[in-house]
Amino acid sequence: MKTTSINKAVTKSAGIISFATFISRILGFIRDVIIAKLFGVGVYAQAFVIAFKIPNLFRDFVGEGAANAAIVPVFSEYTVKHSKEEFWQLANVVLNLLLVALTLITFLGIVFSPVIVRLIAPGFTADPYKLQTTITLTRIIFPYIILVGLAAYAMAVLNSLKHFSIPAFAPCLLNISIIIFALIFGENIKGLSLGVLVGGALQLFFQIPILYKKGFRLKFPHNFNHPAAKTIGKLMVPRVLSSGVYQLNNFVDTIFGSLAIVGEGGVAGLYFAYRLILFPLGIFSTALSQAILPTFSTQALEDNYDKLKHTLSFGLRATFFVMLPASIGFMVLAHPIISTIFKSGKFDAYATNITASVLFFYSIGLFAYGAKRILQSCFFALKDTATPAKIAFVALVMNIALNAVLIFPMKLGGIALATSISGIITFFMLFFILKKKIEPFNANEIVYSFLRILLASVGMGVVCYLFKSFNLFLIILIGGLSYISFCFVFQVKEMQQLWDWLKTRKT
Repeated sequence: MKTTSINKAVTKSAGIISFATFISRILGFIRDVIIAKLFGVGVYAQAFVIAFKIPNLFRDFVGEGAANAAIVPVFSEYTVKHSKEEFWQLANVVLNLLLVALTLITFLGIVFSPVIVRLIAPGFTADPYKLQTTITLTRIIFPYIILVGLAAYAMAVLNSLKHFSIPAFAPCLLNISIIIFALIFGENIKGLSLGVLVGGALQLFFQIPILYKKGFRLKFPHNFNHPAAKTIGKLMVPRVLSSGVYQLNNFVDTIFGSLAIVGEGGVAGLYFAYRLILFPLGIFSTALSQAILPTFSTQALEDNYDKLKHTLSFGLRATFFVMLPASIGFMVLAHPIISTIFKSGKFDAYATNITASVLFFYSIGLFAYGAKRILQSCFFALKDTATPAKIAFVALVMNIALNAVLIFPMKLGGIALATSISGIITFFMLFFILKKKIEPFNANEIVYSFLRILLASVGMGVVCYLFKSFNLFLIILIGGLSYISFCFVFQVKEMQQLWDWLKTRKT
């Protein structure tokens, strides 16, 4: 298959995932706006943020992150080299092993919720009611791990078979469930927790029919000893460590955000700002990295590094093309965005100001967050999960040190800036290590593309700043048009390629 055909296939898959993620993010916005209106950044909002974060930490250990890193490359190989019967036999072995692990984690999580909450949000110990509320919500939500872990497994199996649409739309059901339960229960915070559980179940059951259509049949193997399962386990251990370090990195912000020095509502402000950052990341970068992984895996399997290098360059340049203008746009329009989306009900001027500050500083590292996912997918396809794990540990140490230094002069904004700085540094570390791993690799095309896109994005940012007093949606429209114009001015190749593709589609 020619490189252009590969890129088209990846783009098509990424487009499906992006559209589904766009719908999910819109629903997520509605969900967050409702939560903000009902609870602001007060006790219940902070308790729910922590309670929802804790199961998601363990979910990434054995769920979505591990599935993408370990299961997809091995399953993709089985679709090429083995029969369908052997593929589904492996799928059943992995399913049963995963179910045991998820059940054990859930049981221990419920039992040790008081300890976990105290570790994750040490600042809550000063308020017994806030602490107890968080522990109660955490125990209610913990079974979500089993449901979403199995949903992530189903996603990995289907992605290995190059089926992306159904798994991509499944997360929409979680947001729909939380929205419905929030509207039904109102200011009773337990309604949100029940919505999470029902949403997790819907994510799983939504994928089961297509799994059966593809050939899956549930079996309980007598022997869990499968050579490919061992391979997945070996790949998963460093990925679990990497995910753990990544999640701990995320929780570093939460730990510092719970401290009194940043003021009331810190963890909620961090949550709402980060949810906005996840919008472009989820719609584009995560979708692209998820779609590109099976292609990377096939190219690595064929020992065809020329195609892999072209795909890597395409992935990074496409990421910069979207993430750099998003980064500049968020920085320039942080306050209008937060005010327009969230400011109502209990989400007051104070909540708006602290959340806008966090959004500004998180946005500095947005391009790096997105590009890291492409690089990690390439490492995973090369069956190297150890290197991202080591780099993630370096990022954790940097983030802790930077948080400790920046929190005093900058408070909540310093926490977000620390995350951006550590993210940018780790991106460059991953890039240069991967470049050396697949030498010879000409990075000039990527560097020149980055610089041209950056210039176009800065030009767009100036235009947005000049029209800052206008309606937000009008500013975004003007900013988007100016970005397109500046891309042509600075000869951004990716814009020209997109323009040529659109003209071809019209004809």
